[in-house]
Amino acid sequence: MSARQWARDLTMGARFAVTGRGGLVRAVLTAVGVGLGVALLLLTTAIPNALNVRHEREKARQDWTFDVTLPPKSDATLLLADADTTFRDAEVRGRTLQPEGPKAPLPPGVSAFPAPGTMVVSPALEKLLESPDAALLRERLPERIVGTIAETGLIGSQELAFYRGGEGLEKHVDDEVRRLDAFGQDPGSPEPWDPVLLLLVLVVFVVLLMPVAVFVAAAERFGSEGRDRRLAALRLVGSDTAMTRRVAAGEALAGSVLGLAFGTGFFLIGRRLAGSAQIFEISVFPSYLNPSPLLAVLVALLVPAAAVAVTLLAMRGVVIEPLGVVRTAKQRRRRLWWRILLPVAGLAMLYPMVGQGRGEGEFNQYLVTGGVVLLLVGITALLPWIVERFVGRLRGGSVSWQLAVRRLQLSSGTAARTVNGIAVAVAGAIALQMLFTGVESDFTRDTGRDPRQVQMQVSMPTGTGSDEAATALRATEGVRTVRAYAEGFVAERPKNPEQGSTVAVAGCAALRELAKLPSCRDGDVFAVMDAEYDEDTPELAKAGRTVYFDAAYDDTPGRATPWKLPAIKPAEASNTLTGSDWGGLLVTPKALPQEVRPALSGELYLSFDSSVPDAHDLARNTVAKIEPLSRPMMWVASERTERYDSIRTGLFVGAAAVLLLIGASLLVSQLEQLRERKKLLSVLIAFGTRRGTLTLSVLWQTAIPIAIGLLLANVVGLALGSVLLRMTDTPVGIDWMSVLTMTGVGASVVLVVTLLSLPPLLRLMRPDGLRTE
Repeated sequence: MSARQWARDLTMGARFAVTGRGGLVRAVLTAVGVGLGVALLLLTTAIPNALNVRHEREKARQDWTFDVTLPPKSDATLLLADADTTFRDAEVRGRTLQPEGPKAPLPPGVSAFPAPGTMVVSPALEKLLESPDAALLRERLPERIVGTIAETGLIGSQELAFYRGGEGLEKHVDDEVRRLDAFGQDPGSPEPWDPVLLLLVLVVFVVLLMPVAVFVAAAERFGSEGRDRRLAALRLVGSDTAMTRRVAAGEALAGSVLGLAFGTGFFLIGRRLAGSAQIFEISVFPSYLNPSPLLAVLVALLVPAAAVAVTLLAMRGVVIEPLGVVRTAKQRRRRLWWRILLPVAGLAMLYPMVGQGRGEGEFNQYLVTGGVVLLLVGITALLPWIVERFVGRLRGGSVSWQLAVRRLQLSSGTAARTVNGIAVAVAGAIALQMLFTGVESDFTRDTGRDPRQVQMQVSMPTGTGSDEAATALRATEGVRTVRAYAEGFVAERPKNPEQGSTVAVAGCAALRELAKLPSCRDGDVFAVMDAEYDEDTPELAKAGRTVYFDAAYDDTPGRATPWKLPAIKPAEASNTLTGSDWGGLLVTPKALPQEVRPALSGELYLSFDSSVPDAHDLARNTVAKIEPLSRPMMWVASERTERYDSIRTGLFVGAAAVLLLIGASLLVSQLEQLRERKKLLSVLIAFGTRRGTLTLSVLWQTAIPIAIGLLLANVVGLALGSVLLRMTDTPVGIDWMSVLTMTGVGASVVLVVTLLSLPPLLRLMRPDGLRTE
């Protein structure tokens, strides 16, 4: 077979694909279906670049100074304090800046330092502050806006961020304020990735991409029934079987190439819209979404190649004769043995890693990818066989049921292809949900805090008393209780101490929230000797001993403040207010000399009246008026590691995109099938069939395959999830509510698509559809 003949036949098929009204409509539907998948594939190839750009932007504005010696004051240094805040559920990144000279470093995206009383903000924050719903936030950020932060200083288009001018920050250096001479300082070597987290990332990518590949393959077979009729006509005029298959491949190739063009257009439109979207608090700038050239070329080559391969493979079981296609008569029964081999081979690839856990290094990425892919592809292979066997045994029923069953018996393969993508997506979602739920405890830690007692903690800077803040907060609407303490740290010597203990100063009632006290009156000092993890207090807490507040760990002169300990009473550790044993010295106000008060900071613990709307923001506004450097912190009972949370968020974002693709592709597929059945529907209407009967038959044609597909998805998803859990050496547990939720989401997508296809269906059910030219 010469290349010239291949080229000629492929070209003929491509011409058929776009010739005539029917061919053009069919080509457009195919292109839209393929294009949606291509757009998501291009988006996927752009994700690594987007993540890398976000990381580089975050690194460029890095202003933390962990393990870094602060530079001395000069005309090239900057004083900086965190001013992060929260408005309702939205996090706002903020910094207070005070340059110490004309050469002080500017943050990325800022052209000039804002003066005290002014600020520069991100475009998203400026828009929020101008909205009437943000009055409480505007009260907290009263500074005049004098500019916006450029894209180079933000990690996302919808990020809420600001830089404001500050003054008088030098007195808080080494506490809430840090000095730096450059942004983007290296925070140190990154923590190595946990093997289980790497497994999660790998499985997430495979599970999210597999439905896309399945939908692209299904879209490339749109219009197969009409194509078969055209090929039969070709056989009638003298073409042989090989030529008709090449012509069919040419039609598929044309549709896929057109789909690449549509997909590129969809991607560019989506890329532009991405600048105004935010999903699960993640946003990007359009410039971030630049696909890797190598991966984009790979997509451009694989999609047409897959179109030709899928078409040729599908036509192996089809006999095209001059008077018709054998597939329209009784089909040859599908074979089961090779379909079973796919999931079995997948399990075989994953089995060597069962029980490995995180103790034996990283999981083999090739075995993991291959095993998960084969298990999910096994769904697409098994589903047509199961649908064929199931519908082949159905008999009787209402007219609508019989119409639907007969249609499925004649074209069960088409029905299975429509359902394949949703089944693969649901199976992958169930497996991932099991894996995430199983390993979540490994990446979640108990904070020891009880949000039922305290919902917010407010830390005041050193030298700032807590009494004024406590009075103001008690008068704030929505604040139910305020527990206020002054806190400090004492050591055994003024410089480079080796032992230390925490000091809490408050009235007797407040101190009883921290430990079990004997009789207490103002002037008493207590020491908690049996607190967990506190070994120094028993050594330091001795009457007559001199301890030092604000001891220095460097050569700072005259920094420490001495305090001679009075008589001390023992106290018993108690897991009360803070959720864990509080260890250290408990001091009533009269027992503490006035000269050590500047070395204390304030800690306030707040609870709220849940019936008052925006009570948390009202409290934050009160704190901001008293001390702008204070950052209120919400209490939670547990928290997850940042990397685990990022992977989970990425899964939700990707799942949302895949669900949109699933819905759009299913709708296109449904419309294409209805268009091909236009004359059949018109004939049935002309013979007196009721519209309600036909509509119900179409619903049955969707419901039967989707029910079988979701059942198979549950079986494969549970099997895959169980194997993945065994690989991480985690006990297998099934959250049936999550399984039902994943299944319900899949069924809901199909239901919505079916409802959207009803108006076109009703328009097609007219007797005038029999007219022809």
